[in-house]
Amino acid sequence: MALVRILVLWLLAVACAHAAPAVFAPVVPGRTLTFPADYGAHPDYRTEWWYATGWLQTPDGKPLGFQVTFFRSRTETDPASPSAFAPKQLIIGHAALSDPALGHLVHDQRSARAGFGLAYAGTGTTDVKLDDWSMRREPDGRYRVVVRAGDLSFTLRLAPTQPLLAQGDAGYSQKGPQASHASYYYSEPHLQVDGEIVRAGRRQAVTGTAWLDHEWSSQVLDANAAGWDWTGINLDDGGALMAFRIRARDGSTLWAHATWRDSAARVTQYGPDQVRFEPLQTWTSPRTNATYPVATLLTTGATQWRIEPLLPDQELDSRRSTGSVYWEGAVTVRRDGRPAGRGYLELTGYVSAMKL
Repeated sequence: MALVRILVLWLLAVACAHAAPAVFAPVVPGRTLTFPADYGAHPDYRTEWWYATGWLQTPDGKPLGFQVTFFRSRTETDPASPSAFAPKQLIIGHAALSDPALGHLVHDQRSARAGFGLAYAGTGTTDVKLDDWSMRREPDGRYRVVVRAGDLSFTLRLAPTQPLLAQGDAGYSQKGPQASHASYYYSEPHLQVDGEIVRAGRRQAVTGTAWLDHEWSSQVLDANAAGWDWTGINLDDGGALMAFRIRARDGSTLWAHATWRDSAARVTQYGPDQVRFEPLQTWTSPRTNATYPVATLLTTGATQWRIEPLLPDQELDSRRSTGSVYWEGAVTVRRDGRPAGRGYLELTGYVSAMKL
């Protein structure tokens, strides 16, 4: 077996040594999102993810947060390389449950180069596999998500109840002052969830609601960017709210944007000067010493949203896969002092600057 491992490493080294400079497809305004093709993978772009988050409820009424993300990353390896071992595409998976009874995340991660039917991101529709983890869009539009890990396992079905929400300018989502710092990006809010989770050998049925993001790009962040704050909220009145800000290394805001689809399906877009994230409460990780703004006052135009965490400790250490540590948590939202919705908050670049 040692000889086999040496041979595989040698083949990888040869493949990388003969790689031509990679040319990644650019993100440009004016491209029309086309379905069902855009549900699937876009292998010519550098980075892509399918990102599902949501709130679950157990039969005894206890709330849980969940996150499942599949990443596809095109490497610098020449896509024309004939070697089956050449790492042309990488597939990475993150999964987590937020349980107030535990007081912290239960999470897992894995990664592999695409190939041999064990790991792939298919084109034409959502069809991502990483060993025994998978996310697949069925012909009726539902997503089937399967995760098998040591401390958590779940099988969830996510059923659309609303139309897609194209982010930014018809799906072109700018992420910085330069137009080249952008992604193609759409969301599916208010997915109806049912399925089961297994923790510590105990199987439980769950129901809930979820939010799914699909985003792909080749150059998202400005060189001066440290990371981002992002939130996706399923509003109680049937509306949907997405907002983000890209933070510079000095903590200032490089760029920001928000999309609000109200209960009447009217969509309002907010530019960089109309979106603010103001910390209300911080939490310092005992593991990384990073301080995260886990409660936030989000302003979109004239409207303020108070975002509060289901629990403070929702830090996810993914250094074994993506090389980063970030806070990814279930949150509640209040508007004018009243409950307004539930969703997720993502805080990256607080341990070290993000590199995609």
